[in-house]
Amino acid sequence: MKLASYACDPLKTAGRIHEEKFTINNHNPFLKDRDRVIHCVAFRRLEYKTQVFVNHVGDHYRTRLTHTLEVAQIARTVARELNLNEDLAETLALCHDLGHPPFGHAGEDGLNEAAIQYGGFDHNLHTIKILTQLEQRHAEFDGLNLTWETLEGTIKHNGPVEGKHAKGKKTPQLITNLSQQKDLLLSAYPSLEAQVATLADDIAYCNHDIDDGIRAGMFKLEDLKSIREIGDIYDAVKLAYPGINSTRLTHETIRRLLKFMIDDLTFETQKNLEQLGIADVNDIRKQTQAVATFSPSVEIMKNNLKAFLMENVWRDYRVNRMSLKGKQIISDLFNRLLERPECLPSDWRLKVKKLDKDGVACVIIDYIAGMTDRFAIEEHTKMFNPNYF
Repeated sequence: MKLASYACDPLKTAGRIHEEKFTINNHNPFLKDRDRVIHCVAFRRLEYKTQVFVNHVGDHYRTRLTHTLEVAQIARTVARELNLNEDLAETLALCHDLGHPPFGHAGEDGLNEAAIQYGGFDHNLHTIKILTQLEQRHAEFDGLNLTWETLEGTIKHNGPVEGKHAKGKKTPQLITNLSQQKDLLLSAYPSLEAQVATLADDIAYCNHDIDDGIRAGMFKLEDLKSIREIGDIYDAVKLAYPGINSTRLTHETIRRLLKFMIDDLTFETQKNLEQLGIADVNDIRKQTQAVATFSPSVEIMKNNLKAFLMENVWRDYRVNRMSLKGKQIISDLFNRLLERPECLPSDWRLKVKKLDKDGVACVIIDYIAGMTDRFAIEEHTKMFNPNYF
């Protein structure tokens, strides 16, 4: 497939921070990035990290890993329709949640609150730390040494991080240091592949949380008919398949909703490209707003759906109870390890041997953020229950 002029061309990559001696024939740099992400430890850990439900609650609910795979599939689909670089879009999708701690967003909140006087915690920034420092799989450099395009797109997962289009937060020192080594154009919008990967995330969780919420008995599919577009899809399925059972009705409705959102994103983005006169990837970065968007009506629908899921799934009492437990586990672990860093495992204890308290806290943050749900629960039990060691 010939790439569009506004796609990222792997033959024109801006390269990597560390020059590499070895290359693989017929293996483009974005594919190499993808392979490095899939083979890294942080990616494997996503299998046992919470999406909405803690891993041990049930085998059929999404985990952070299956969510990531669904995002990657959607990102590739949209990228293909727009003649973008599918490999880069997929890689960015695979990267986007690597920095999540155990217990989902509750875990992130808990770790941020516990470590607030030591800089706090942000999963997007921790993703960059994993990709550039914490993964140690290569003899010549720390991190995965991904291409400029992958690093830039991951850093700008939520848009520019500096300038008038940023969200006002101070640029973290880690990002500043990386940009000094290889200018990441922090005030510009990222590539269209990165923008597509971000919206693929929205599409994925909006749809799979419907499935998981219904499976958990938190609401019924009929409850979503109040959202007009979903009601229309529901009615169309019922009309086309009289007597369809509830399981098939749910999956068919979600399948059509998924396609509806993908088609809308593709159509609206193509329209934006034409109206803005986008000629190349540099034109994407020069824009004052995102080029990849939903239509206004679908953006409203998406927000209505997110509000419904917030009320009926993300704030369900069972999720709240587990979130509270997860936050407490993380807070307990952080405070105890900060007080007694000699309780860290041997390899981690070596890292804090000559550090001051701020440095020790940063290492403990990295240690806890890398935990899976089940490992965090086990470590908490060993740390606080005298019957275990």
